[in-house]
Amino acid sequence: MRVVVASANAGKLRELDALLRPLGWDLVPQQRLGVEPAPETGTTFAENALIKARHAARAARLPALADDSGIEVDALGGRPGVWSARYAGEQATDRENLEKLLAALQGVPPERRTARYRCVMAYVRDAADPSPILGAGCWEGRIGTVPRGKGGFGYDPIFLPQDGNRTAAELEPAEKSAVSHRALALSSLRSQLGR
Repeated sequence: MRVVVASANAGKLRELDALLRPLGWDLVPQQRLGVEPAPETGTTFAENALIKARHAARAARLPALADDSGIEVDALGGRPGVWSARYAGEQATDRENLEKLLAALQGVPPERRTARYRCVMAYVRDAADPSPILGAGCWEGRIGTVPRGKGGFGYDPIFLPQDGNRTAAELEPAEKSAVSHRALALSSLRSQLGR
């Protein structure tokens, strides 16, 4: 089955492809179909995921899959949250966002650097789907003080999963895919799809 993915993030697309390959879905990135990204105007991960999925489904006339995810840092009152990808500005790079987060946490002791990655995945059969399927996942951890690792993307070089000593960027892709917030959200979605 052909499904449009409402994302241009290469790292996210790689993870989704690996996690959804067993379903036999042919995932097509929205930009390959000429679909422009939807403005993320929601105030929650679920709202943004649905906005993106409905927009992609409408433009591509295909079932659509979208996620909204980000990192929530307790010492910052849950920020950056839904603004994770735009934390340092609309066109910010992963590195700029990561550096802004480290600067905001300067002087915060390790025990107060608790955080979590959160993801909500939305699947719609068409743009007007009255019963979209939502899956959610949460990956607990803490924020390190210096970036480490070459894998992953986003805040992975500073995210230390709970009870671990390696950052998410130091994990092998298969290790990350087994425990990440995105993997948990997809697992929830798949169980609702009966697959």
